[in-house]
Amino acid sequence: MTTHVLLDNVTHKNLRVPSQHAAAFGDNVGSVPTFPTEFADLQREYPIFFRRDANGDYYSVALLGFAKDENLYLDGDRWDAMYLPGIVARGPFLIGFQERQEGGELRRDPVIHVDMDNPRINETEGEPVFLERGGHSPYLQRVSRMLSGLNDGFALNKVMFTAFAAADLIAPVDLEVKVTGAEPLTLSGFYTLDREKLAALDSAQLHQLHRTGFLHAAYLVLASHINLNKLIDRKISKVKAAAAA
Repeated sequence: MTTHVLLDNVTHKNLRVPSQHAAAFGDNVGSVPTFPTEFADLQREYPIFFRRDANGDYYSVALLGFAKDENLYLDGDRWDAMYLPGIVARGPFLIGFQERQEGGELRRDPVIHVDMDNPRINETEGEPVFLERGGHSPYLQRVSRMLSGLNDGFALNKVMFTAFAAADLIAPVDLEVKVTGAEPLTLSGFYTLDREKLAALDSAQLHQLHRTGFLHAAYLVLASHINLNKLIDRKISKVKAAAAA
């Protein structure tokens, strides 16, 4: 259940948000949605793949584990990576829109909303959301920048996948993970880009992808797949640690 309300410095003057990570905060998930605006940072640490939603539309995910509730980057109350995916870093906040009239036209301005049912929300522990006199805390300033990037990335998603589909680059992939002393794990329902088809694009197609910036995004997605081996190593280490306990 979620309760999204407009954030304001009067009603929510005492809000605090813990910075640690844990399953109790909803961090123990096998993947999180991601956006092209953060591919450059993500591809250094996480494998990036695609999935399809209930409407059949593609979206990008950062793979965190090999089960629905397995996050192999969680280490106690610490997220063991240099970069935190934006959808996680935003915490209990999200972009909403506020309508107003300007010059006889209806405008929709982005504003920050907060999910009051999020388990991180409290008034005693964690980083303050507002300063004593009502200004945005450094934490909220970081969140605001992150939300702006996510909003830009969300707008790019459909355009990017339309470009990839037009070039016939999207292909299904089944991920098989072999862990010592266990049956191989198979993950289905994932998609990626066809490396051979990308290499075979003609100059006009390459120019079109480059002009829109999605050629770079394509290479970042493919480069991120090296992190799958690192994720498998994390899984093996976790299995061995559990067996030795």
